[in-house]
Amino acid sequence: MLDVTIARALHVLAVVHWIGGVFMVTAVILPAVARLEEPLRRMKLFEKVEARFGAQAKVSVTLAGITGFYITHRLGAWDRFLDSGYWWMHAMVLVWAVFTFVLFVAEPLFLHAWFLREAKTSPDGAIALVQRFHWVLLSVSLVTIGAAVLGAQGMLF
Repeated sequence: MLDVTIARALHVLAVVHWIGGVFMVTAVILPAVARLEEPLRRMKLFEKVEARFGAQAKVSVTLAGITGFYITHRLGAWDRFLDSGYWWMHAMVLVWAVFTFVLFVAEPLFLHAWFLREAKTSPDGAIALVQRFHWVLLSVSLVTIGAAVLGAQGMLF
C-alpha cells in the first residue's frame, strides 16, 4: 500500500497548495487590491495575481483530482459514496468539481470577460463581488478539509 501512501501525500500537498493559495488570495491579496485608489491599477494587479496563481491552481486541482480518484479506486472505497456517514467525501468531490469548473471552464469562457466589463463600470462592486465569491469558496473548502480529516480518522460517522 506504499502507492496509496504516496498518493495520499501528493493529494494533501496538492490541497495545501490549492486551498492555501485561495486563502492567500482571499484574505490578503484581494483586501490589499481593494484598498488601491486607482481602479485601473486595482484591476491590473488583481489580474496579474489571479493569472499567476490560476495557472498553479490548475496543476494542484488536477493533481488533487487524480490522486483522490486513485486513492478511492485502490482502497475500493466507492461504496462510501452510498453511505451518508461519508458526506465529507461528497463534499470533497463537490469542492473539487466547483474549482475545476471555475478554473477550466468558467474563467476562460466568461468570468474573465465579465470581470473586465464590471471593473470598467463598477470597480468597487466588481472587487466586492469577487471577494464575496472567494470567501464563500474558501469557507466551504475549509469546512470540507476539516470534515475530511475528522472523517478519515473515523470521527464523523
